[in-house]
Amino acid sequence: MGMLSGRGSLLAGGLAAIGASLCCVAPLALLALGIGGSWMTSLTALEPYRPIFIGLTLLFLGLAFRRLYFVPQLCAPGVPCADPRALRRQRLLFWIVTPLLLTLLAVPWLAPLLY
Repeated sequence: MGMLSGRGSLLAGGLAAIGASLCCVAPLALLALGIGGSWMTSLTALEPYRPIFIGLTLLFLGLAFRRLYFVPQLCAPGVPCADPRALRRQRLLFWIVTPLLLTLLAVPWLAPLLY
């Protein structure tokens, strides 16, 4: 369960970040693909929930960080999580995903600079 909880926190943070930026990333991506129309205004329906998604993203990233750096792993010898390389890979994945998620959260503020 220990290994799953770290992955779960990271996955939940990713989904929350996608939800938080969906109102702004989806229309921008569709416009970049040449798809447009007045129906695109309905894609901003999630905008009121954006602060909740941002809070959830930061919460889950914080939980993943706490689990990776502050909670000792309790693993029986011979179990894959007992290998220190597994923890190193999890930490590396965390530091790859976190900047991507934070960038995704910042898209609504950065998007006006692009057009």
